[in-house]
Amino acid sequence: MSEVVDVHAHLLMPGLHAEVERRVPEEVEAAAELELRRNGLASLQASGRMIGERFPRLTSVDARLAAMDSQGVDRQWVSPSPNHFYPWANEGLATWTTGEANRLIAEHVAQAPDRLVGLGTVPLQHPHLAVDALDDAVLGRGLAGVEISSFAGDVELSDDRLEPFWARAAELRAVVFLHPFGCSLDERLDRFYLSNTVGQPVENAVALSHLIFAGVLDRHPGLRLIAAHGGGYLPTAIGRSDRAWKVRPEAHECAHAPSSYLSKLWFDTVVHDERALRWLVEAAGADRVLLGSDFPFDMGLDDPVAFVRGAGLPDDAVDAILGGNAEALLRTRVNA
Repeated sequence: MSEVVDVHAHLLMPGLHAEVERRVPEEVEAAAELELRRNGLASLQASGRMIGERFPRLTSVDARLAAMDSQGVDRQWVSPSPNHFYPWANEGLATWTTGEANRLIAEHVAQAPDRLVGLGTVPLQHPHLAVDALDDAVLGRGLAGVEISSFAGDVELSDDRLEPFWARAAELRAVVFLHPFGCSLDERLDRFYLSNTVGQPVENAVALSHLIFAGVLDRHPGLRLIAAHGGGYLPTAIGRSDRAWKVRPEAHECAHAPSSYLSKLWFDTVVHDERALRWLVEAAGADRVLLGSDFPFDMGLDDPVAFVRGAGLPDDAVDAILGGNAEALLRTRVNA
């Protein structure tokens, strides 16, 4: 059996955020007000307590490795906590924050290179900076790829300005990990923790739909894009996308039915429901699903290995999901 690999785990970088607060306090305050509007006070307070309790696992390599051992995870792919995307940052600040995040991720995983793999980030809100940031992460820092959000300001993933980024990511065979930060529904989700329980799956579905319907995957078939949270609502509602592609001319820019692109993407297992995991495997293929935990947040999987093993999947599919598929992605990428 392959090593057990968790592709969805995060690093919190408090020093980076403190420096951002020092440099642009007014922008940070405005971003905090937006988060309050999107999430509501009760959720922000609960999240603050949760992060405080889990702070060592979010920052310390030793605490991370101990938790991995307890979960039966051999390797983790570590990406920035999404609050480090800073989608409102201007060009100068965005260049600095992404470079610093890439450096800190690389330093973190270098403390346990046999157990940890790093994913950096790019300033999605400034598409013309994305290629340089990707090169910095992959070629400059030796990371396996980058994490991006579902949108940033007026930049959707179907934006023509991102074409050079997609082309470069495919050329490098870099992993692109799609993980939303916030939801554009804003105040409609400001109670009952709907900002996460509903907002994250919505954002995944919307972002993937932009990629599919705009033909991004047709133009860049070598992309290695992993969608967090099992791709959100899209895999279970893909029939509606196929219907739109069939009957609506404005939904016909992609070359094939949308459902056919699920087997050209990868998805993690953070779906919280064994039935949903079985459906995801049926819709995308067992070779397109990767173990993920959303470590160490409370909305992740506490025992991700047991979750996969308990879903009633064939043994070969379980082995592939637990590690074989992730290993295959890394084996065939361009050496940094």
